[in-house]
Amino acid sequence: MGQDPARARGRRPAGRHAAGTHAARRTRGQRLRRTLLVSLVVLLIVIVGGAGYVYYLTHDLNRTNVGGLSNSLTTGKEAGTENILMAGSTSRCALKVQNAAYGLCSQGVNGVNSDVIMILHVDPAHHRLALLSIPRDLFIPNARSDGPNKVDAALYQGMSQLVAAIEEDFGIPIQHAVSLNFDQFANVVDALNGINMSFPMSVFDQESGLNVRAAACVHLNGTQALEVVRARHLQYDAPGTASADAFYWPQEGLSDLARIRRDHEFLRVLASAAATHGLGNPISDLDLINSVKGDVTFDQSWSVRDMVSLVLDFHSTNINSVPQLTLPVALVTDPNGGSSGDLIYQGGNYNQVEFPSQVQDEAAIDGVLGIGPNIDPMTGDPLPAASAVSVSVVNGSGATNQATATSSALAALGFNMVGLGDAPATGDIAETVVYYGSRSPAVEAAAQKVARSMSGSVILAFDPSQVTNGAEVTVLTGTQFAVNPPASASVTTTTTIPASSAIAAPSAPSSNLQPWDPRACAPGATPTAPVPNET
Repeated sequence: MGQDPARARGRRPAGRHAAGTHAARRTRGQRLRRTLLVSLVVLLIVIVGGAGYVYYLTHDLNRTNVGGLSNSLTTGKEAGTENILMAGSTSRCALKVQNAAYGLCSQGVNGVNSDVIMILHVDPAHHRLALLSIPRDLFIPNARSDGPNKVDAALYQGMSQLVAAIEEDFGIPIQHAVSLNFDQFANVVDALNGINMSFPMSVFDQESGLNVRAAACVHLNGTQALEVVRARHLQYDAPGTASADAFYWPQEGLSDLARIRRDHEFLRVLASAAATHGLGNPISDLDLINSVKGDVTFDQSWSVRDMVSLVLDFHSTNINSVPQLTLPVALVTDPNGGSSGDLIYQGGNYNQVEFPSQVQDEAAIDGVLGIGPNIDPMTGDPLPAASAVSVSVVNGSGATNQATATSSALAALGFNMVGLGDAPATGDIAETVVYYGSRSPAVEAAAQKVARSMSGSVILAFDPSQVTNGAEVTVLTGTQFAVNPPASASVTTTTTIPASSAIAAPSAPSSNLQPWDPRACAPGATPTAPVPNET
């Protein structure tokens, strides 16, 4: 299968970056029919944006075939809940009108990645919503059908592959999928007549085009708003900065993670803009609907009835009450003391990547899904007993006796150990992968049981070819992980290999805005037009 060369080796493409009378009931029904799409755009793209009404025209909605979607769960802790995958595509070639601000397809800016990956968890029974962002640079085994890559590279093979990657490597069932690209995002913002944000400090991002002088409240159109949400190489005019030239301003760290932090704030701002747009006026509602109905793509299986039910259940939810978490990740750093390092995997350079962090990731996923640590996220049912799971171990790092030590530690937890092996090391730094070879719920749950018995840079993966010795699950060891001790043990961890100095401590699942981050304007603030910095 063909692949995007820029992502295959990790190189960045150029330019990246109520009851009542009959009349009352009829009026309510008309409102619901009028503005379903408005509420869906607000709910799904900006996460529950207030009391919109409902309008729906089947032939006007964009649909795409997405394979691998999970059925809604009917039993277990997650019965009645759904997870909606929302992805923002970077495809310039898919734009109806080319825009030099994004990079031109004709000039080779043709990568197809998902800069934004969010999962909205919907729990109608408990009237609960939660949002999980997945950092785009997280290196995962099933990013593409032909092997590992950064998770954002999955979208090159289509939305179905991104769904597969999320389900197979994170164990999160996806029931529905929504996507939009640069132009579509900008159109949604413009349909709301723009949004207002405060800029505490002057900021600049050469790759996204963001360039705004500090102001108490600035009105942004769709293109300008896109510059804010895309910025991950942001420089800021901190107090005491000597140069007036933005190119010499300090640049924040945490690139992708910092952008997610700002994007979560942007969702709150956009939701507020939708709530105050004047929804309820049939004329303005229809104008808004006509502006955005072609700008969101939904999976083929999402029924109109389910969409209406979703909006009716959550149309009045306050955006500020919705938990917004980010999957914790560990940056790969320069072992020689530098601020960053590149991942060399099977001879290819993937540039700066992030690794999973099992315990923290598990807690974030469980928190969003509303389940406990001994529950399988894919089914909502309890995980099996360790004694019911057969496991083999393959040494994937080359460290002496690593497979033997890992097998012994897992045996102490009660797993049925069935074999050892060795595999060529993929590089100096590697994740520990818990492979399973069948998509049956029982085998997937067995892999979850093993993974949740470990800590460090550990991740799940579906790959029958990697499962050895007739086991249900095979652990391919990497360079930073630990097997948890038995409950009766006096120590806190059973470490099978020393922690790698090239893998940083994991990030937090949530973070506060930094002093330079754009944010909601103060109540009553008068917005002005953005003034660019002089660079």
